[in-house]
Amino acid sequence: MKEIVGGLPVQTETAPADGAKIFVTEPHRPSRAVFDRYIDQIWERNWFTNNGPLVCELETRLKARLGVDKLAFVTNGTIALQVAIEALRLEGEVLTTAFSFVATASSIAWQKLHPKMVDVLPGTLNIDPKKIEESIGPNTTSILATHVFGNPCELAQIKALADKYGLKVLYDGAHAFGTAVDGRSILDYGDASIVSFHATKLYHSVEGGGVVAQDPEVFNRVCEMRNFGMNAQGVINGVGINGKNSEFHAAMGLSNLEEFDHIVSRRRELSELYDVLLSGLPLTRPITPVNCTYNYAYYPVVFESEAVLLGALASLNSLNIFPRRYFYPSLSTLDYVDKGLGTPVSDDYATRIACLPLHTNMSAGDVGRVGTALANYFGEAASARRRYA
Repeated sequence: MKEIVGGLPVQTETAPADGAKIFVTEPHRPSRAVFDRYIDQIWERNWFTNNGPLVCELETRLKARLGVDKLAFVTNGTIALQVAIEALRLEGEVLTTAFSFVATASSIAWQKLHPKMVDVLPGTLNIDPKKIEESIGPNTTSILATHVFGNPCELAQIKALADKYGLKVLYDGAHAFGTAVDGRSILDYGDASIVSFHATKLYHSVEGGGVVAQDPEVFNRVCEMRNFGMNAQGVINGVGINGKNSEFHAAMGLSNLEEFDHIVSRRRELSELYDVLLSGLPLTRPITPVNCTYNYAYYPVVFESEAVLLGALASLNSLNIFPRRYFYPSLSTLDYVDKGLGTPVSDDYATRIACLPLHTNMSAGDVGRVGTALANYFGEAASARRRYA
């Protein structure tokens, strides 16, 4: 059975257990004809890697799209973090969020620095500026803050703290491509920002990432460090790694960039449909600031308890629907971090938040299946509570 919700046709009955699987994310596939044109260029030139023409073109077009002056295309988001940490010459203790993907904390530790956990705001789930200030110690040199689910951090407050205490700021913007505050890309803040172009992201180059840096000297170090420490003339100016990316990845990035407006538009439509279908259910959502142009990177929902979340996931999985607990667990549980002053908000939310399926391969009917499955789960749970009350 179908009905029209928000102008879209929605399947309102629950699909059978053997229905098509709906995964939390799938890569966006751009036009094959457009992608093939870029591949043909690679074939004709026989130039596969080492800062090829498509890599240079992608960097130029990404800078124009984001409105940033300096962006380096690298192997992946984790390499972007590690190179940015090194290029900024961070040292000592780095204050970072407990609610993020593990790479945020592990990149700090990998660079032989000291990650110190800071709690998050219950509304946005981004790092709490008040807790940042309370956590600053004699060895604190910097802040690594994550734009969680693509939602912007408290940018002005973090800058004020950095200026007050002489700290550097690095933003983990793995999810932040396409998000802007007052018309300005949130990747254009801090001393540097990184972004991920992994296949699971709303904009991707299969594997890839980027580093955006404000200072020309820092950016020059980024470019050299991703190329074994060598400059454009082959002179080795320091220690580096192989963080370059290939022409094939650039081809996918260029192809997807041409469709980015469609990608965001489609994800917004599906997100708004979720809003309609899930209204009235005992779920809450992170807050997006009113001055934010959001990219619809994810559709996270917060359950009232971990037990309810686990029950819902089991019910959805039985119907071939596969949300993801993200981020889980709270990074304060890692054995190589400083737990700081404690992270009760992050620890709590990490146990009861999950991202629902959201990607351009989904139909309105798929969203309907997810919404109906959740409604049925909560209805059955409510009936059970009434029976045993």
